[in-house]
Amino acid sequence: MSSVNDSAVETRIAWLPLLAALAIALTVTAYPRILADGSGGADHLAAGFLFWAMSAGFVRGVGFLPRRRPIRLLLSGPACLAGVLLAACRLL
Repeated sequence: MSSVNDSAVETRIAWLPLLAALAIALTVTAYPRILADGSGGADHLAAGFLFWAMSAGFVRGVGFLPRRRPIRLLLSGPACLAGVLLAACRLL
């Protein structure tokens, strides 16, 4: 009898999303003005996209795969990339 759940999926660290999440966390901490709009006010939509990307990067980066499909899609590697791209489009 095996003590490991047979339906468990072997996951590994995904370095690219993890490094992206670390870069976002460090950059926003050290230079929060990166999330300012043209008038100097906070761009909340860009911040939301970037923090979504950071969350997805950390979740996927450490190898965690949520069981429910919608959450798995929102916290995946491609979601991390989408959040970064949306924030970049918003800020540029």
